[in-house]
Amino acid sequence: MSDADATGATGREIWIEKYRPQTLDDIKGQADIVERLQSYIDQHDLPHLLFSGGAGIGKTTAATAIARQVYGDDWQGNFLELNASDQRGIDVVRDRIKNFARASFGGYDYRIIFLDEADSLTDAAQSALRRTMEQFSDNTRFILSCNYSSKIIDPIQSRCAVFRFSPLSDEAIAAQVDEIAAIEDIELTDDGREALVYAAGGDMRRAINSLQAAATTGEIVDEEAVYLITSTARPEEIEAMITDAINGDFAKSRATLDTLLTDTGMAGGDIIDQLHRSVWDLGIDERAAVRLLERIGEADYRITEGANEQVQLEALLASLALDDS
Repeated sequence: MSDADATGATGREIWIEKYRPQTLDDIKGQADIVERLQSYIDQHDLPHLLFSGGAGIGKTTAATAIARQVYGDDWQGNFLELNASDQRGIDVVRDRIKNFARASFGGYDYRIIFLDEADSLTDAAQSALRRTMEQFSDNTRFILSCNYSSKIIDPIQSRCAVFRFSPLSDEAIAAQVDEIAAIEDIELTDDGREALVYAAGGDMRRAINSLQAAATTGEIVDEEAVYLITSTARPEEIEAMITDAINGDFAKSRATLDTLLTDTGMAGGDIIDQLHRSVWDLGIDERAAVRLLERIGEADYRITEGANEQVQLEALLASLALDDS
């Protein structure tokens, strides 16, 4: 099969790459950040940058879009992308980054080094990175990406313009999946769109991946297809489980939990996340909501530390049922 045929074949392309924005203006849901970044490019005055925020909200896309706009067709030769979570040690900073920063280049004032997941770097590697940023500040610009800026040492933060990317709005995600569905000639129902937005939780990458996966199951992408393919519980299932526990019906609540863990195949951490998102939709008074959040936080901590997921979630439901008795 030729490349052209492969490109047109169903499922041959990963949609998150096929529809990745090529310019800053194409990025949805981060208007204020895009405007500030564009002003740096327009003024030919790009500083070191630090992007922080969750997954799938545009950090890597913004970095590559900057390179494309600064260098045009030459962007790949002047843009080095490294993933710090794969290569955490000080040798990466000393070797690959320094070699790229030292390399000769023509026609441009600086080259760009993009270090993804920079919060995975050890403190020693970050200290080496700080010295490298100082040494090559005349001809190199660094763009660092991380989930938690608090894990980046202060000397690096002070050398960067910090941009905090927020989770994408429901409207931005809905607009993107509608656009892709129209291009791919997919029938996306209203409840299917709402399910994609809910399952994504502000993560555009997850929304697009879910849309592509759901589209392989049939010509229509509806609510049922989305929840099935993403192994996500319907919001009403989560709310019913908690409401039953609060009302003292532990057995019914536990049965719902067992269905989610066993039949739906959800992970305990995912259930915790959906519980947290549903707290203020339960219609309970503020004091009860605060107690629920406290117990969700405790269960989340224990699961993160390696405790049995089912035991911790059942203990959470039991504590809510006992409150009522």
